[in-house]
Amino acid sequence: MLRTSSTQVLKHFIRHVTTDSSLVLERSINRVQVLGRVGQDPLMRQVDGRNPVTIFSVATNEMWRSGDGEATQGDVSQKTTWHRISVFKPGLRDVAYQYVKKGSRVLVEGKLDYGEYVDKNNVRRQATTIIADNIIFLSETMREKI
Repeated sequence: MLRTSSTQVLKHFIRHVTTDSSLVLERSINRVQVLGRVGQDPLMRQVDGRNPVTIFSVATNEMWRSGDGEATQGDVSQKTTWHRISVFKPGLRDVAYQYVKKGSRVLVEGKLDYGEYVDKNNVRRQATTIIADNIIFLSETMREKI
């Protein structure tokens, strides 16, 4: 039974063929989850009369041991990756602006978005942003306030 339902789900997500054999519509998924700590208090921006957006960053850490020996030997290395989070959803945008604070632990769910901007030196830069659909507050003090 599990195999049958899994097969049906996969068929649904992989390909949907219409009656016109030249048209094939495929479904795709753009989902990301980031669990980490907030790097700075959020900012709310509004550009050219568009809907406002709340922006903040989240840091994730990756740790590993170098060396060929046992797991308890070797130097521990760490890499921190910063993720730019943008919140456009009206209710979530306001909650994020009010309750997200530097150092708080959050789980952000959303989708990846790639764009370009021109910096203050007139240099064109590329940016990767996570467009948040949901934010889960994991710090004890944050959960009590909401």
